Amino acid sequence: MTIFAMPVFDATVIYDGKELFKGRGAASMWAEKLASEIGSNVTVEKIGTGWALCGRVDDLDCKWGIHGQRLKRLD
Repeated sequence: MTIFAMPVFDATVIYDGKELFKGRGAASMWAEKLASEIGSNVTVEKIGTGWALCGRVDDLDCKWGIHGQRLKRLD
């Protein structure tokens, strides 16, 4: 099962219309899972009052937040 189908039960915050992880610890745990899924390094970054996952896929810098209790790439 892909990580993108797993539910995210951690607390979230909404900042600038984006749903983000509330805590750095939860974001770091999901960053490790995402890194394993995409085969690339993933870090966490503070955005306003929340935390996003940041990495590189297909030579593009990407950020992920949450949408409907699933990880979603932020545009």
